Amino acid sequence: MVDRSAVLASQEREASHEEDVRLVEAVAAGDRAALASLYDRHSGILFAVARQLLAERAEVEDLVHDVFLEVWKQAHTYDPARANVRRWLLVRLRSRALDRLRSHSFSRRRSLERDERVAPDDPSGELDARRVAGLLAELGDDQRAVVTLAYFDGLTSSEIAAELGIPIGTVKSRMAAAMQRLRALVEATS
Repeated sequence: MVDRSAVLASQEREASHEEDVRLVEAVAAGDRAALASLYDRHSGILFAVARQLLAERAEVEDLVHDVFLEVWKQAHTYDPARANVRRWLLVRLRSRALDRLRSHSFSRRRSLERDERVAPDDPSGELDARRVAGLLAELGDDQRAVVTLAYFDGLTSSEIAAELGIPIGTVKSRMAAAMQRLRALVEATS
């Protein structure tokens, strides 16, 4: 028996993907309205992910702006065979966020070393990429998969369910268990 809602969701994703590809192609041709439409479609998820990665709202806004500026300049490099548009945007966002975190960390470390207020290897208390990777490594494969798809790929619970071929309830229970485990790990290391 075919699940009509799954079929409809799949058809909606495909239509959305085709519209996104069309918009990126239009942006590559210099269409500002297409860029605005792409922004309207994806800025919400980009802001949500950026807020998870950066502390200050102004930095989050700058980061999302920079990603869309990069899209304006680099839309011609998009390859629909490699990733859907949302994933392409999120990869760019994550890359720029990590660049900013590294840059801030480096600048802060240099400033602290220069001022000799704290040891140069003193942890700043920020979750850096290595710490996040270490925390994620503590999760089981099933939990790590849903967290990665949700926070780094920006998928919704229903999209994760479709991607992994599991029920949405399983996605939600794995996510809840993963968040509980991550909280415990962060508290234990703080």
